[in-house]
Amino acid sequence: MAERVVLAYSGGLDTSVGIGWLHDATGKDVVALAVDVGQGGEDMEDIRQRALDCGAVDAIVVDAKDEFANDFLMPALKANALYQKRYPLVSALSRPVIAKHLAITAKRIGADSVAHGCTGKGNDQVRFEAAVAALAPELTSIAPVRDLALTRDKAIVYAEEHNLPIRQSAKNPYSIDKNVWGRAVETGFLEDPWNAPIEDLYEYTMDPSVAKPADEITIRFEHGIPVAIDGVTLSALAIIEKMNEIAGKHGVGRIDVVEDRLIGIKSREVYEAPAAIALIAAHEALESLTLERDVNRYKRGVESEWANLVYDGLWYSGLKRSLDVFIDDTQRYVSGDIRLKLVGGRAVVTGQKSPQSLYDFSLATYDTGDTFDQSLSKGFIEIWSLPSKISARRDLKG
Repeated sequence: MAERVVLAYSGGLDTSVGIGWLHDATGKDVVALAVDVGQGGEDMEDIRQRALDCGAVDAIVVDAKDEFANDFLMPALKANALYQKRYPLVSALSRPVIAKHLAITAKRIGADSVAHGCTGKGNDQVRFEAAVAALAPELTSIAPVRDLALTRDKAIVYAEEHNLPIRQSAKNPYSIDKNVWGRAVETGFLEDPWNAPIEDLYEYTMDPSVAKPADEITIRFEHGIPVAIDGVTLSALAIIEKMNEIAGKHGVGRIDVVEDRLIGIKSREVYEAPAAIALIAAHEALESLTLERDVNRYKRGVESEWANLVYDGLWYSGLKRSLDVFIDDTQRYVSGDIRLKLVGGRAVVTGQKSPQSLYDFSLATYDTGDTFDQSLSKGFIEIWSLPSKISARRDLKG
């Protein structure tokens, strides 16, 4: 039996043509693996059949939506993960779960290699291959577009010559990647950062400038994880899907950013991530209520490093695992209710309460009943500012 390679299969032009292209170039039989991370669109069974029609010796579909939500998106939410303080890692978070199933499938069927449809100038090639290297270092990674010179025009010609069942008329003006956490759009006229995004490129969100009545909802968290909306207990996946619907209706989560790619070039990206942005806003508010000041301050730096590691394809790295331990420990008391008002492209926190709250009304109030001894502040300030006073005296002498 010929050696096998497991291809991460999306059903699009490049990975469909990549099946035959891989076989022709390597002599290996191709097993297509389609992983459902909530991208929607086509039926996964149709995608599986297309892979077989394009020459795969087998085609496997994995429903990883709940796994993706529970094991990848919830850790990201606990980390308030935003790359460059804006991007909620839509694509970066899906790659390690897909790579995990590539490695699992390759080991199960005895394949010696895996493949993906990434180019040589993006981040995803690194994310797939670094993840596979960490999970199954004995496997070889192949990228047909990058390693085997499969260009877009060659792919179209190959598809036509081999009568592949691919609907490919004109080139889509955008490159799009999506999952339940959000949607990423690039290329086309967006490659000029001066060009404003147009409404046609959005799918998950409605125009926030079109007035509509606000929605107000209450999200309940337990140990940093959302567990209910308006008192109705839901799975992590169901909460994300519902938040995409409600927040998306108000245009929450539209992001337009010039992004620093891992390989050293800047790219202009447009994202829409209504659930991600709304849930992070709610989670941060609850942390402000329940975390000590020094923990909250320190965690902000950890969050930035966590986001950088995931963006850079190091989900399975030792440092990221260690940061997870710290973040998980911070979430012990992050339980309670956050009320969100969704309107005009914004998710605004309008109420917050927790049985673990560190907010003490009797200390915070300026009215009758204040229990804070203000006389203590004078001595505290004297001691707190003493190093500054001493160094200032030295500076004046100099």
